[in-house]
Amino acid sequence: MRVRHSDVREEGADARADGDIPGGGAGAPGTVPRQRDGSGPARSRRSGDARPPGRGRRRVLRWVASVLSLLILGTAAAGYLYYRHLNGSIQTDALNLGENKLGGSKPNAFGQTPLNILLIGSDARNDAENQALGGATETFDGPPLADVQMLLHLSADRSNMSVVSMPRDTMLMMPKCTEPGGTVHPASKGLVQTNESIQRGGPGCTVAAWTELTKIPIDHFMMIDFKGVVRMADAIGGVPVCVEQNVHSRTRDGKGSGLKLPKGTSVIQGETALQWLRTRYGFEDGTDIGRTHAQHQYMNSMAREFRKNAKLSNPVKLNSLAQAAIEAMVVDTGLNKIDKLFDLSMELKKVPPGRITMTTMPWIYSTKPGLDGRVEPKPGEAEDLFRMVREDIALDGQGSGTPAASATPGAPASPSAPGPQQPTTTAPTAAATAAPPAKIAVTVRNSTGGKDGTAAKVKGRASEVAALLTGKGFTKVVADTQTGAEDTSVIRYATDAQAADAAAVATALGLPAASVQKSDQVAGIVVFVGKDWRTGGTPTPPPPAPTKAPDSAHALNGDNDQACMAIQPGFTW
Repeated sequence: MRVRHSDVREEGADARADGDIPGGGAGAPGTVPRQRDGSGPARSRRSGDARPPGRGRRRVLRWVASVLSLLILGTAAAGYLYYRHLNGSIQTDALNLGENKLGGSKPNAFGQTPLNILLIGSDARNDAENQALGGATETFDGPPLADVQMLLHLSADRSNMSVVSMPRDTMLMMPKCTEPGGTVHPASKGLVQTNESIQRGGPGCTVAAWTELTKIPIDHFMMIDFKGVVRMADAIGGVPVCVEQNVHSRTRDGKGSGLKLPKGTSVIQGETALQWLRTRYGFEDGTDIGRTHAQHQYMNSMAREFRKNAKLSNPVKLNSLAQAAIEAMVVDTGLNKIDKLFDLSMELKKVPPGRITMTTMPWIYSTKPGLDGRVEPKPGEAEDLFRMVREDIALDGQGSGTPAASATPGAPASPSAPGPQQPTTTAPTAAATAAPPAKIAVTVRNSTGGKDGTAAKVKGRASEVAALLTGKGFTKVVADTQTGAEDTSVIRYATDAQAADAAAVATALGLPAASVQKSDQVAGIVVFVGKDWRTGGTPTPPPPAPTKAPDSAHALNGDNDQACMAIQPGFTW
C-alpha cells in the first residue's frame, strides 16, 4: 500500500478514539440497521465490478449536499422576508481567477445549453464546528485544501447527468490566477497537487485549473465544508448504505474514521454519514480508491432517498434544509440569489437517477522524481472522458434524449425548454469584432514535435502555415525561429484587446474556438502548430468521439441500489 504525505495529515484527522466520535458504534444513534427485503438478516452484496484504477480523495463527497440543497430550494415555499434572509446568507466568491475562461457553455443547434458545475469540498478547519469534525489540530486555521473536486455536467437536453471526479493528488501545471483585489499567483513552473489550487486565491483558481486541463467551460462552482455535510445528512433523515461484513474503521495505532457498522444495510445520518464518507481504513484495500467507491454509493443512495422521502413535503422541514444548505455553501457570483438557485434546481431535477453516471478521471502513477504515489491524467483515456463532456455525450452510452418536435436548428429554446442558465460571459466573435486580416499581426511557431518529444519537428512547418495565413489576407505574418512543443495546435494571445483577432485567426485556419487561449507567455498573437498538424492545409481531424466512458473511469449508474462495500481484512468485528 502506498502512503503519501497527504495521507499523514488525513489520518491525523481520523485518529480519534471511538468515544470521541459521535455515532461511531454499531448501535449509535446515527445508524439504523435494516434489511433489504424486510425479512431475515440483512444480506451482503458485492457490486460485481472490478476495482477501478482511479484514485479517490479524502474527506467527504460534498457535491451530494450541494445537489441536495438545490433540490430543496426547488420545492421550498418561503415568505418574502425569509427569501430576503436567505439571499443575505448566500456566500459568494469569484468564478474563475484564470485567464482561459472559455466564455461559458454554448447552446446546441436546438438552442439548448449544457451546464457545467464544479463541486468542491474544502477541508477548512476555520471554526469550532469544522475543527471538532475534522480533527488534526495541527491544521487548525491553516490554508484549506480542495480535497474533493467533481465536475457535474448537465446535458443540453436535460436527459442525462455526468459527474467526473479528479483524484486529490493529481499533479498539474497550475495556471496564473489573479485575485479580485489584484494579488497575482504566477503560473507554476512545475507540477502542483490539484488540491492546493484553492490556496492560490480561492475556489476560482480550482476552476481555472480544471479549465486549463480539460478545456471544458465551467459555468458555476459550489463549495461546501464538513459541517454542511453533517447538517444535510441529519436533515434528510438517513441514507441506506451496505457493507459485506461487519466493519470498524480503526487501526491498532488509533487511526481511522471510527465508522462501525454491522453486515448488510444500515441507514446512516449525521456524523455517522460523515464517518462513512471519510473512511479509508476498512474499505476494500484501505486506499483512497475504496473511499471513492463508498462515496459514490452514498451519493446514489442519497439521491434516490431524497426523491421518495415523503418527509420533505413539509414546508417547515424544507425551509430548515434550505437554511442549512445556504449556510454551508459558497457559490460563484452567478448564483448569488435564491431565484437563480431555484432555476438551477429545476434543471437538475429533470434527470432521473438512472441517467446519472459518476466517474473518476482515468489516471496513472507519476514516474517523475519525488512524486511517488502521486498521479497524472492517463494519456488518451482522460482526454476521451473530457471530450465526451465537452461534446455533450452521455457517459452511460445511452445517448441523449430526443429534442422537442417543435425545435428546429438555430431556433431559440421555448420557455419550457431546458437551459435557463446562459453563460455570463461570451467568447469573442471574430466576424463581429475582429480587425481586418491585413491589420492583424501574427507569429507562427513550429511545435510539431509534441510535448513528449518523441516526434521530430517538421522542418519549415512554421513557414508553411504562415503562407496559408498570408493567402487568406493576413499580410502581417512572421514565421518565428523560436519553436514550441504542443500536442494540439493552439493560438495564444496576450491582452483582452487581441481576443477577437485571435479568434479570427483560428477561424481562418480551421481551428476550434477552444484552441484560442489568453497567456502571459506571449507578447502578441502566436500560432503554435502542434503535433496534430504536421502536414496539409488543415489540422488532422480527431478520431470520432467515444460513445461511452472508458472502463478505467469506473462508471457507476445512479439506479444501482445493489452496491455493497467490500471490507478490508483485519477491520471486521
